[in-house]
Amino acid sequence: MSRKYFGTDGVRGRVGVHPITPQFVMQLGYAAGKVLSGLGDARGERTGVLIGKDTRISGYMLESALEAGLIAAGIDVYLAGPVPTPAVAYLTRALRLQAGIVISASHNPFDDNGIKFFSAHGTKLPDETEGAIEAALDGEMKTNASDALGKAKRIDDAVGRYIEFCKSTFPAELDLRGLKIVVDSAHGATYHIAQNVFHELGADVIAIGAQPDGRNINDGFGATAPDNLRKAVVGHKADVGIALDGDGDRLVMVDNAGKLYDGDQLLYVIAKHRQAHGKMHGGVAGTLMTNLAFEHAMQKLGIPFKRARVGDRYVMELLQQQGWQLGGENSGHIICLDKHSTGDGIISALQVLHALRSGKQTLGEATADLHMYPQVLINVRVAKGADFLCHDQVQAAVSAAEKNLNGKGRVLLRPSGTEPLLRVMVEGEDGKLVEQSARNIADAVSKLTMG
Repeated sequence: MSRKYFGTDGVRGRVGVHPITPQFVMQLGYAAGKVLSGLGDARGERTGVLIGKDTRISGYMLESALEAGLIAAGIDVYLAGPVPTPAVAYLTRALRLQAGIVISASHNPFDDNGIKFFSAHGTKLPDETEGAIEAALDGEMKTNASDALGKAKRIDDAVGRYIEFCKSTFPAELDLRGLKIVVDSAHGATYHIAQNVFHELGADVIAIGAQPDGRNINDGFGATAPDNLRKAVVGHKADVGIALDGDGDRLVMVDNAGKLYDGDQLLYVIAKHRQAHGKMHGGVAGTLMTNLAFEHAMQKLGIPFKRARVGDRYVMELLQQQGWQLGGENSGHIICLDKHSTGDGIISALQVLHALRSGKQTLGEATADLHMYPQVLINVRVAKGADFLCHDQVQAAVSAAEKNLNGKGRVLLRPSGTEPLLRVMVEGEDGKLVEQSARNIADAVSKLTMG
């Protein structure tokens, strides 16, 4: 399906620049409202849509615009305030609403923002529904008659409901007593939630990145900037550190020495624990960027493994196709479908802590037999739309790299979906060889662009 506004994760861009303007977002709310109301409600009741947002200052403006558009289309709006993306997915299901909408640009800087939708089942909207909304955007906005307008209601207990839901995914027979945990909320949507979840399960919690001012989301804190977490863990002599991103669906962790663990390593901890306890139903879904060492580790454990395109949307699609429960990306998106309908940083952290707690292990001990391969990623700027993958010089460089790796590594060339870049990734056992191979391929591409 050709998308004009929707990307793989909703509509996203710079605030004040089309399409992230109040005018367009109001039109988007209206178009979505008309499409969603057309899906019908089996009980004959008015369609209801939940809106949640992260802590960006622009969220107030966009929330009001969305609310106006939806109400004009006859939709009842439920306002959750600042809550993580996975909280919207959960609350939409729990409140039996037609859809949920998140106002967030995830790990991006504060002057970006976006709109993404969840279905009544707490999953991302089907392509055909997004397509119908895009088509409806071309129509005229005609406000419903006054007696057919929607209403707005604030959900005052949204945070408490979600905290209890997160806690319910951790085994009742276990607790976190005796653990000192540093929790970094990226000054984002989990700032008033994450620390409470771990504290109420018994942990001694030190909170950082939990003072949002509308402009500091992801700024030096969170899953994409973990240095402050590492320093805090070492400085406070904590047992473990947890970093989430701005909208709470991404996770990285550090051990007591400040060593960082990415999504592949954390997914390995969860998968190995489930396999050992007979709870590994099916296989594990990764992406094209998943470390080769993870794939080899799954083979040793006898766990099926498949790769999806990069993006949690595609990991979810692969899980649904295979009937599996567990998947993720090295960036920190981890999906546990037996616990939630979408990726959730807090719940993923609880699954890791469950494995460590029940096995009486540290992160280092739980991953001691997972030897990650060096991985080098080089972004090469190319002409938009140009296909460099079929050029003889590039193919020759790739072939030479694969021959040198001798079956102990892999090469991946992937055009960016959002920028005029070709991403050159090489990984393998020999770090120096990986670095040189990636550079050789990148140079071959660069010579073509200059030529």
